[in-house]
Amino acid sequence: MGRKNKKQRRPKSALTGVVLSIFAANPFRKYNYKQIAHLLGIKDNASRDLLHTILSELTMAGELKEVKPGKYMLEEGRLQELANKKKYIIGTVDMKKTGKAYIISDEGGEDIYIAPNNVGHALDKDHVKVFIFPKRPGHKTEGQIVEVLKRVKDTYVGILELGKNFGFVVADSPVMPYDIFIPKSRIGDAGNGQKVLAKITEWPEHANNPFGEITQVLGNPGDNDVEMMSILAERDFPLSFPDNVEEEAGKIKAGIQPELPKRKDFRNTWTITIDPFDAKDFDDALSLKKLGDRTWEVGVHIADVSHYVTPGSVIDSEAYERGTSVYLVDRVIPMLPEKLSNGVCSLRPDEEKLTFSAVFKINDNAEVLEEWFGKTIIRSDRRFAYEEVQKIIENEEGEFADKILQLHKMASVLRTKRFQNGSINFMTEEVKFKLDETGKPIETFIKEQKEANYLIEEFMLLANKKVAERIGKPASGKTPRTFVYRVHDEPNPEKLNTFVQFLKRLGYSLNVVSQKSLASSYNKLFTAIRGKGEEHMIETIAIRTMAKACYSTDNIGHYGLAFPFYTHFTSPIRRYPDLMVHRLLERYLEGKRSVKKELLEEKCKHASEMERKAIDAERDSVKYKQVEFLMDKKGQTFDGVISGVSKWGLFIELVDSKAEGLVRFNELKDDYYFFDEDNYRIIGRQHGNVYRLGDKVKVLVKEVNLEQKQLNFGLVE
Repeated sequence: MGRKNKKQRRPKSALTGVVLSIFAANPFRKYNYKQIAHLLGIKDNASRDLLHTILSELTMAGELKEVKPGKYMLEEGRLQELANKKKYIIGTVDMKKTGKAYIISDEGGEDIYIAPNNVGHALDKDHVKVFIFPKRPGHKTEGQIVEVLKRVKDTYVGILELGKNFGFVVADSPVMPYDIFIPKSRIGDAGNGQKVLAKITEWPEHANNPFGEITQVLGNPGDNDVEMMSILAERDFPLSFPDNVEEEAGKIKAGIQPELPKRKDFRNTWTITIDPFDAKDFDDALSLKKLGDRTWEVGVHIADVSHYVTPGSVIDSEAYERGTSVYLVDRVIPMLPEKLSNGVCSLRPDEEKLTFSAVFKINDNAEVLEEWFGKTIIRSDRRFAYEEVQKIIENEEGEFADKILQLHKMASVLRTKRFQNGSINFMTEEVKFKLDETGKPIETFIKEQKEANYLIEEFMLLANKKVAERIGKPASGKTPRTFVYRVHDEPNPEKLNTFVQFLKRLGYSLNVVSQKSLASSYNKLFTAIRGKGEEHMIETIAIRTMAKACYSTDNIGHYGLAFPFYTHFTSPIRRYPDLMVHRLLERYLEGKRSVKKELLEEKCKHASEMERKAIDAERDSVKYKQVEFLMDKKGQTFDGVISGVSKWGLFIELVDSKAEGLVRFNELKDDYYFFDEDNYRIIGRQHGNVYRLGDKVKVLVKEVNLEQKQLNFGLVE
């Protein structure tokens, strides 16, 4: 008697193909017979019995497998068959509050839409595998998340809502659509309504919500310190330094005597620092010395953090994990302990400090005639704030005016040349606040970038560029050694084309013939929109057409600056990549061999990720303070401009505080308005009133939701 085949012939039933199609449409999902019956609208007992039979027969035939009693999914062979026919992509989740998501593919191209019922247990920023559904004509590409390859975030800040035997944490994050279930045993000392940190511990397959535990109680909502800590914790930044890091920092000594024979001595060369008035971590200084007729020695001296922070130390490990200092509205969360960031490494006036320097021989035309890189010792003659230097530039008088004006003259030439060579001048505004003793904002203002800022900026750019060239452009015939670059890719062609079409409808244009012409027209555009209502929206979209600058060992140049070689060398107190660059530069100046690319590239990716988190945290703190500033101003009117037009209503940016709120369509009582999407305006059907992007308006502050950081306005006739 012969052996039976392992796989039986597929059963033939009118319902069989329909059942299989349900599994094939969601190939990695598990169903029981009740779920199948619900999907098919089966309610009578006879049909349910038949469904039971079909599921059993399909299992015997090898089409399905019973993963646990009563739960079925496609058998591996059928999954493979589908995989061969259908396309899968790997990408990153961009989650929305509603539970739907978009997948940003690793391969580029259009985003993939994921309906809420196809998201599975994926969360925002997770790296996932996605099954692509067959494309329907006229519809966007859709798919289903079939596997979470990497969970990026498992800890969330939120408010605890307590029940009798359990609790839920309602996350602050607008991209976390699920409340986190907290069993009674995992609540600890947290109280109802408090802000807490909740960590997801598991997510049972059958559960709609993830399960978690309270790891830290932050405090009461609305308290300034609690809200700032919440912003940091939400972005995974630590709220304090571990004890062993502080202990190691406490043992560091600032003496320079043993270093004197090893370093170039600049202590008798005129040297200054220029920083914001409230800065404490001075990581760069400029020196100037006249060499001859129209030639100067300019030294860019950077705090020698690598002398004190050695690879493998606990301070180094902590700095690497943090990646960067974080600058919130009311505080700095430093990358290094305060003893280093504000003390030992900080280039304070009248103190001898160890530095790593880029020294240039420059003429009045800002041409670099000679360059030198190496370890130095400096003694700053004066600590200047930007405002002090600006007055000297404007009035041409003041302490050290002759030297400052000479630096300003050379920086101005460097700046002019940079823009002529294709550098793009993104003119984004920075909102600042005056706070009372409790941290509440009592005044807002826009921080202006002036000549004093440009003076420092140009010499820092010069040093960063020349350090990158020193390693990236070796002698003829030699291979460049592995290095850390700050890179910026060209704009995405599809996004650029969309931006050009958008600008046309607003009466602006871009010349995309060449990189230099595009940069020039970008700069003309930013000048043309200055102070207009559409300025914020155009700048935001312009930045989105660009790739994000990041750190990499693969040098593709910096598009926005138009530099073929660029790195970050000038801020090692607050940026870990700069510390990496210092170590590499020292190593290569000593003639040592190249380091392994793979190790550095992993560190570059981590640094880029932490930089993005820091930027998000800084923006969150500004947004919070903008909304908090208006908390006691409900019912007051303000001047604004229409900064966006959408299907929900008009977005209005207030002129003074730059806070943005929404005027909903249902608040416009004078007429029924329809949305003219192509021309960024709304039009009243009866009276013909038009509100368009850039229009100046007066608005009434109607609702201020500090928890959601949202503002609702009403138009004042």
